[in-house]
Amino acid sequence: MARQRLDLLLVQRGLFASRQQARAAIMAGEVLVNNVLVDKPGEGVPVDAEIRLTGQPLPYVSRGGLKLEKALKVFNIDLRDKIILDVGASTGGFTDCALKHGAARVYAVDVGYGQLAWSLRQDPRVTVLERTNARYLERDTLGELVDVATIDVAFISLAKILPAVLRCLKPEGEIIALVKPQFEAGPGRVGKKGVVRDPAVHREVLKEVMTGAAGLGLKIYGLTCSPISGPEGNLEFLLWLGLKGQGLAPGEWQPLIEQVVAEAHQEVR
Repeated sequence: MARQRLDLLLVQRGLFASRQQARAAIMAGEVLVNNVLVDKPGEGVPVDAEIRLTGQPLPYVSRGGLKLEKALKVFNIDLRDKIILDVGASTGGFTDCALKHGAARVYAVDVGYGQLAWSLRQDPRVTVLERTNARYLERDTLGELVDVATIDVAFISLAKILPAVLRCLKPEGEIIALVKPQFEAGPGRVGKKGVVRDPAVHREVLKEVMTGAAGLGLKIYGLTCSPISGPEGNLEFLLWLGLKGQGLAPGEWQPLIEQVVAEAHQEVR
C-alpha cells in the first residue's frame, strides 16, 4: 500500500488549508491515524488510513498563537486599538492572536517569503514585510512607531534583534519576546538534536537575556513559560519588557527565573 507524509495527506483530504496548519495540529497531538496518535508531521502513513482529529481546533492559524495568548493573559496586556510589530511572523500565529485580541494594525515581519497564512495576507489590518531582516529595521521601515512588539525568531539571539525593535517602539512601548534557549545557549550548552534539557542552562540563558535587555535600557516586567514546547521538545519562555515605569529589580530576577523554569519542566514536558 502506498504511503504519504501525514501533513501532506491531511491537506490533500481537505482537513487543513496548509501544511503549516496540519503540522501544528500533528505536533499538538490532535491527529489519530487508525486510532493511534501520530505526532511527527513527516511520518509516512497509508494513503487509505483512517484519520481522525481529536480535541478542539486551533483558534489561530498556527499554534504559535497559543504562546502569545498566554503572555497576554499572564501579563494582563491589552492589545485593543494598539499598533503591533510582529518580528518573525512566519505563518502568523502571533499576528492572528494580536488581531483577535483587538489590535488595530500589525506589521508582520519575516526574513522568509510566502509563509504567512492567506487569511492574514488578505486582511487590511496586516502590513506584510517579507524578505525583511529584522536586525536592520528602522523607524522609516514602518512609517510609524509601534505600541507593542512581539518577537518569535529562530537561529538568532534576541541580543541581535532587540536594538532594532527598540528603534521602532514608542517611548511607552512594550515587548513580548519568546526566549528560545537553543538559540541563546551556544553549542557548548545545547544537547543532541539541538535540544536544551538542563534546567541550569535554562536559568543561565534567561538571566543572560534579561541582563542584555536591561543593558539596552529595557525594564523587566515579567516572565512565564510557553504553554507548549518548541521543535524537538525544547522548552521556551515568554519575557515581558518595556520602557516605562518601574521594572523588577535585578535582585528579583533569580527567584522568578527559578520559579518559571521549575514550572516549565513540570508542566510543559
